[in-house]
Amino acid sequence: MDVRFKTPGRMLNPAGGFLEGYTHTLNPYAGCAFGCTYCYVRRMPVGMFRASAWGEWVDVKRMDREAFRREWQRTRRRGRMTVFVGSATDPYQPAEARFGVTRAILETMAEMPADFVLLQTRSPLVVRDAELLRGLGTRVRVSMTIETDLESVRRRFTPKAPPIAARKRALAELRDAGVDVQIAVSPLLPHGESFAADLAHMAPRIVVDDFFHGDGAGGKRTEALGIRRMYEQAGEGDQYHPETARTFYDTLRRHAGKSGSIALWSREGFLP
Repeated sequence: MDVRFKTPGRMLNPAGGFLEGYTHTLNPYAGCAFGCTYCYVRRMPVGMFRASAWGEWVDVKRMDREAFRREWQRTRRRGRMTVFVGSATDPYQPAEARFGVTRAILETMAEMPADFVLLQTRSPLVVRDAELLRGLGTRVRVSMTIETDLESVRRRFTPKAPPIAARKRALAELRDAGVDVQIAVSPLLPHGESFAADLAHMAPRIVVDDFFHGDGAGGKRTEALGIRRMYEQAGEGDQYHPETARTFYDTLRRHAGKSGSIALWSREGFLP
């Protein structure tokens, strides 16, 4: 793993596009060791113009805590503040266990909390910060990615990402600790018949997204990554279609209505 250190001019960046409901995004790292095959960031300049392949490098943003405190508090005083943490990286990827940038950011946030913070991750490491997250109450939500219930599919599309079972355990631990959570089925991957029914009992909110709505380019970025070909090689080409996730979402809504959870579609599920 190629690990480098960067000193950013600022940590907070204005949000827009798919995340227009947020005032800012914040990414503690650039690059991501999980290296998911379908990640839209692979087609962005930060992912394309690097000697090392995506998933084999990470830049650690060397945070000056006092400088970040000033940046955060100055921004917070201007008015409503909603922050999406992890829009272009996973804030709890393996580097976090060593460098703790995300932890330091959360500790500083807690001094003057934002109106809302969403933490997007697929890593069980987030449980380490359960007490801190609980202290922020409803001002923070952890969104745990679970795109399939089949380990064979997980290994095919995201071989470096944490196993599905580990994510489910982390989700349960966070709920038991009183942390607000949701599941992000984002993007929906090939799955078993009971996936929708099982999800409805795991979290109070479940968000469904796919390659055609969530990659920020109507599916064009995903197409360029060769994901359709991966489906076809596995004999699943018929599932690579906008209606697949819509049908799954309708099924999930029926199960959610019985369990008391809420099913949400694409962008609306990630809004503050």
